Amino acid sequence: MNILKMTTGVALVSLFAAAALAHGGATGIVKERMDGMSAMKDSMKVLTPMMQGKTPYNAQTVRSEAKKIGLHAGESMTKLFPEGTDGKPSEAKPEIWQDWGSFAELARQLETYSEGLVLAADNGLMASGSGKDSGMMGNATMMGAGSMTGADMMGGGPDQAQLSEMPADGVFMMLSQTCSACHTRFRSE
Repeated sequence: MNILKMTTGVALVSLFAAAALAHGGATGIVKERMDGMSAMKDSMKVLTPMMQGKTPYNAQTVRSEAKKIGLHAGESMTKLFPEGTDGKPSEAKPEIWQDWGSFAELARQLETYSEGLVLAADNGLMASGSGKDSGMMGNATMMGAGSMTGADMMGGGPDQAQLSEMPADGVFMMLSQTCSACHTRFRSE
């Protein structure tokens, strides 16, 4: 569970820091994408303490917040990054357009994991033992196929059926790792 807390913490610090400085002077499509990132940040603020066992787990809230994240992921995200929209006040690095395939893949993964979290919401948390079959896939699933160690970037991540059987906190960890990986590679601090 310490890895989940660390990964989630890094992702949230990045999100919060970005939100504090982000919108100054943004207009048009840059403001639109910043607003989308803020919406995802707000959902992460609701989900993180729940996944850490700091607030009561509520499957309906998990589904609702995961759907909100999904609305801003995948093609909904990539269409907000037309070439030439870097530079201040945007925090987008030029690497987005230099390595569009990797950026688009991370956006797709975010969509996949948000949809997977919707499906896994009723499974509860592995760490608390509250989920259905909470020990079912063990730590190998949380750290294996879905981790940002390379399997997902190569298209080897879990599919929707596999995600639907995982504990919600395992899917959430993959979602937050995807956020963190994208921010590390493609967002200026």
